[in-house]
Amino acid sequence: MQNEEKAEKFRQTVENKFQIYNSLFMSLPYDKMTNIGMLLPFLYEESKAGYEEGKSPEEIVEEFFSKHTELETEAQKTELLFKIIQYIERQVVLFDSIEDAAFPGLHSESEAGTLLQLHERALQEHQLEATRKKIKDFAVRVVFTAHPTQFYPNSVQRILHDLRSAIMKDSVTEIDMLLQQLGKTPFLNREKPTPLDEAMSIIFYLRYVYYDSIGELYRKIKNSFGNDHFVPPHDIFQLGFWPGGDRDGNPFVTAEITQKVAQELHISVLKSYYEHLKNLRRRLSFRGVSEVLEQFSHELYDAIFKEEKITAEHILSRINEADHILTAQHNGLFRNLLEDFKDRVRIFGTHFATLDIRQDSRVHQSVVDEIIAKKSGLDMQNITTEHKIEWLLETDVILDPSDFEGITKDTLENIYNIRNIQKNNGERGLSRYIISNSDEVKDVLNVFGMFRLCGYREEEINIDIVPLFETMEGLDAGENVMKALYELPVYRKHLERRGNAQTIMLGFSDGTKDGGYLKANWEIYETKEQLTRISDENNIKVIFFDGRGGPPARGGGKTHDFYASQGKTIANNKIEITIQGQTITSVFGNKDQAKYNFEQLLTAGIENDVFKNSKKDLTEKERNLIQELAEISFRKYSDLKAHPMFVPYLQEMSTLEYYGRTNIGSRPSKRGGNNELKFEDLRAIPFVGSWSQLKQNVPGFFGFGFALNELKIQGRFDEIHALYKGSDFFKTLVLNSMMSMNKSYFPLTYYMKNNEKFGSFWNVLFEEYELSKSMMLELTGFKMLMEEEPLSRKSVKIREKIVLPLLSIQQYALMKIQKNEGNREAYEKLVMRSLFGNINASRNSA
Repeated sequence: MQNEEKAEKFRQTVENKFQIYNSLFMSLPYDKMTNIGMLLPFLYEESKAGYEEGKSPEEIVEEFFSKHTELETEAQKTELLFKIIQYIERQVVLFDSIEDAAFPGLHSESEAGTLLQLHERALQEHQLEATRKKIKDFAVRVVFTAHPTQFYPNSVQRILHDLRSAIMKDSVTEIDMLLQQLGKTPFLNREKPTPLDEAMSIIFYLRYVYYDSIGELYRKIKNSFGNDHFVPPHDIFQLGFWPGGDRDGNPFVTAEITQKVAQELHISVLKSYYEHLKNLRRRLSFRGVSEVLEQFSHELYDAIFKEEKITAEHILSRINEADHILTAQHNGLFRNLLEDFKDRVRIFGTHFATLDIRQDSRVHQSVVDEIIAKKSGLDMQNITTEHKIEWLLETDVILDPSDFEGITKDTLENIYNIRNIQKNNGERGLSRYIISNSDEVKDVLNVFGMFRLCGYREEEINIDIVPLFETMEGLDAGENVMKALYELPVYRKHLERRGNAQTIMLGFSDGTKDGGYLKANWEIYETKEQLTRISDENNIKVIFFDGRGGPPARGGGKTHDFYASQGKTIANNKIEITIQGQTITSVFGNKDQAKYNFEQLLTAGIENDVFKNSKKDLTEKERNLIQELAEISFRKYSDLKAHPMFVPYLQEMSTLEYYGRTNIGSRPSKRGGNNELKFEDLRAIPFVGSWSQLKQNVPGFFGFGFALNELKIQGRFDEIHALYKGSDFFKTLVLNSMMSMNKSYFPLTYYMKNNEKFGSFWNVLFEEYELSKSMMLELTGFKMLMEEEPLSRKSVKIREKIVLPLLSIQQYALMKIQKNEGNREAYEKLVMRSLFGNINASRNSA
């Protein structure tokens, strides 16, 4: 479908429908909200015109009150603003649902990155066998996290789900009913969700989206590429799960919680099998077969409600029993339905999604130090790191968690519990332990040693230990750390038992926060090359797991293009990424989207190996040029971070401190328990999200335009132009950065340029934005940002229009707080409520 056709179809199926269904809001049963739909356009117009004239949010909102309302008291005014926010929140849900419903019509089965297109290309280029060979040795794993970037309660998520279906049917009656339900349904969690709440929220998607979408996608691959000699591996699509297992900086994730979440995953997949079996039995009503399936149904019921043990092997044996009777006595009628069920069991086992454990290396070190101090008899005053590791790897001590307290006790209990989780959910249910903030060999060996202390013989440690290199220091250290580990006999033997495979995680979010957009992406690229080389030299199959967020500033953006652009110097054994917050609902939130985006990831990885493309492999000249740009950009970004107003600006002028006070997620918004705000303790999500709320998106572009301009001044812009034309990798970085800038709107904060304290700092940000925008437009030849992506551009434009009044309210409230005027508590609540709506409207803002 051509861009013009897509744009017109978007206008018809999204824009027009939004206008029509949005009118239904006028009659919704809001308390004291009968005229909100009439007032909202006035606030939008006041905002749009006012910002272009350089007015402050305070002036705009006060003019709105005086021109369009007769409200006099502060309480009346704040009440109206709360009602407007509630109205906009529901408009966002409606627009989400309409856009999601239009998805299948806007994306054809044969466009770039789909399985159909991959199959056609493989046939045309006589690469069908090569493609099958790659499929056999490749996989995509999407790991769902509960990082706090979305706030919809489960009740609203379910309405979203139903609303999308109603819109696809154009059922005005049903849509009206659901909008009425939406009008009365609270959008706020009364309390912070627990890690278990977060897990249940994502398990909803496992049951009602991924069980079918992954099953159908596997069947599609089987039908396209399978034959008598080739069956695609059932683990080609994998689901990972962090809620309840990720305890990095989250004191609410305990060993008990991890066990509960594992149990919920186990029960949920059995419930999906039970529902699937009910539908199956309606067709397979034949003598002999029906009796086997009825008995199997009772067994599943008992496993769900009486917690009787059931294994994937037992489930498969029951299906095979039915299959045998069906083939022998009933001509194999509907056998394809049994095959589909069998495939699902092989895909999801009794675990549904693989639960990962994650903890910070510094926490592990404090746990190990406490253990050694209590159990080793060594002199803690003079002990070296080498002596600690030596004791961990040689001691015969087996620890009892009850001998300890706090985090040490919980860490040990968690390792002990892994055996039980694997017993219930299968080994695939929990098979790796991720160490964040890794930058030394000891970080990996501490975990290996703790398994020994919990009674595991070395040959029994059936867990992949995964270092996460996320800071600039960690990325720099990665090659030496892995080289040392590969050469260490005890760890090398562990890898041999794990199939000579090593997963390494790389953190885009913290990398960008630390080093800026261009430097972080290039550093990760180079680190992957180094780790690929050192792994190949040691005959280790390295798998890269990318900790990516929603926006380009945290590794998101055009994911397919990013992976398709990686050259032969980077191992391509598997694509593993994290998906979080509203990126789950916006990218993988329904069956059509999930299938499409899983396909995009799979084909990106396969195309990389099977089809030749010179634009993927960087020449020495291109590498040097990217390196030069990255260093210039890094210096510019480092200067910004060193600016004395950098942290104060975020603290006083943004929503940063309000992230930690919302009921979005269970994690604190920063690591460490002290009150002083340090840059290094800031989590990437509130950091990037705060820039997004200001509509400045600094981490997604800052320093990039400066670097481009520096080379232009030197008369070398033709070199950069050649790089953009010749390198898919560099082109993807440019286009992703343009996406960040397209979601920026500096007029919202024009008023800050005159601020006595922060005016000069604001101007630094604005000048770099203007420079980056002009340089990238010149480089690409575009007349506007995201010129070649009409659907994304139009979507962003409508969303920005919906939330502009909400941003005015947020800035208005922040200004009142800064001036210490009026009811501070009410204004702080306004900031937090508007924060929610803006997060959800942006969809990949944090």
